[in-house]
Amino acid sequence: MFGCCVAGRLMQTNLQQIDETHAMFELPNASTINHICVFLLGTVPFPEGYGATVHFHWPGKGFQLLGMLSNDKPSAIFRLRGTFSSQTTKSALFTNGAPGMPFDPTAPADVTAILGIAIEPLSTIEAEMAALPNAVARPVNAQPDATLLAERIVKHLFNYVSGFMGGGPVTPESFVPMAMIAKWYQVFIGKVRNTGIGFLEHQE
Repeated sequence: MFGCCVAGRLMQTNLQQIDETHAMFELPNASTINHICVFLLGTVPFPEGYGATVHFHWPGKGFQLLGMLSNDKPSAIFRLRGTFSSQTTKSALFTNGAPGMPFDPTAPADVTAILGIAIEPLSTIEAEMAALPNAVARPVNAQPDATLLAERIVKHLFNYVSGFMGGGPVTPESFVPMAMIAKWYQVFIGKVRNTGIGFLEHQE
């Protein structure tokens, strides 16, 4: 029912079902994560009046509520680096009394974090989201939807390739070496890892 993708990595399909309303993904090398996208696969919708809250667990630090998914909002992108506060989730499964966990960029790269998903009534989810500090909630609402994000990525690739065309127009017959695409991918992923996706909003 759910999928997730860490920026710069392959899509994860290792969802572990805990019970009828809770599931989780393991996130290896968690200290290198900047952004993560969580989404419905489109195979099974939520029951009427239900959605899911999304939580992030750093070992020894407890669970942090990130945001939500619903049939009307089937995907969301969360910035993990630098967005945590002392706010923790109200979910019965994803609460252990520990304080919220600031992201620790100095932590070992082999730390495995947990992305938890809890299916709950929309009324409960709305109350939890309303209680989120603005510093946590704002990145959720401010992220572009999947279509807009895809358009910006393609535009970035087009601009990159155009810069190597010697000033001439790019046409359907233009030849683009695969090595150039591979180089763009390395540069693009490196930039996402270091600065996030904000630079895509400032393209000419």
